[in-house]
Amino acid sequence: MIAGYTPHFLLFGIVIVLFIWEHFYPKTVDKLEDNLMVFLMALLTVVSFSQVVARYGFNTGWSAALEFTMVIFSWLILIGMSYGIKRSSHLGVDILIKVVPKPVAKWLAIFGAGTGLVYGLVLLDASWLQAIGIETRSGAIEYWAKMYKINIGTEELRWPVWVQEVFGVKDRVQRWFVLVILPISLALLCYRSLQAMVHIYRGEREMVIAGHEAEDLVNKNKNILKD
Repeated sequence: MIAGYTPHFLLFGIVIVLFIWEHFYPKTVDKLEDNLMVFLMALLTVVSFSQVVARYGFNTGWSAALEFTMVIFSWLILIGMSYGIKRSSHLGVDILIKVVPKPVAKWLAIFGAGTGLVYGLVLLDASWLQAIGIETRSGAIEYWAKMYKINIGTEELRWPVWVQEVFGVKDRVQRWFVLVILPISLALLCYRSLQAMVHIYRGEREMVIAGHEAEDLVNKNKNILKD
């Protein structure tokens, strides 16, 4: 029974470690997340550009380039979900929040963050929905565990020869290795959504979605040219 929940415990442990680390060293975590996003975007750009040069300039190229860029792009999106909540950079409609009284707007913002939490929990492991009468067992954890069990490889991605020799792995990169970001990113999405709910309740932020910084900046400086 406990073995079946090992991925749950590992994900919970990752979230706890992140919470403690961020509590004591918030700037370090901020820099780490920023650098990770920059690294993934840079890697995606470099591989895509070099593949174009190799193909059209030298009539050659890396056969796994397309699959590699798809993997990196998916990692970028999945990690970006929680990153966007933390940075309040997700686009959203805030017309209702702007017109209602502040106490109501606060609870609407908390509700919005809560929907992100529920969304992440459903995608992470939907088995808990059975408690409310919805029969389902699907979820990212179960899907990843299935990939780990059957241990099939990707289509084109291959491990370097030295990795195969040192670790004794098959030539093709395991699909579970590529998909491990799926449960991790959803666990981070749940954590960031819950964190946003707490911050909004405490008054440390107004909402999850992006504000109107550009509009506020224009209004603030619209009289500069007149002066």
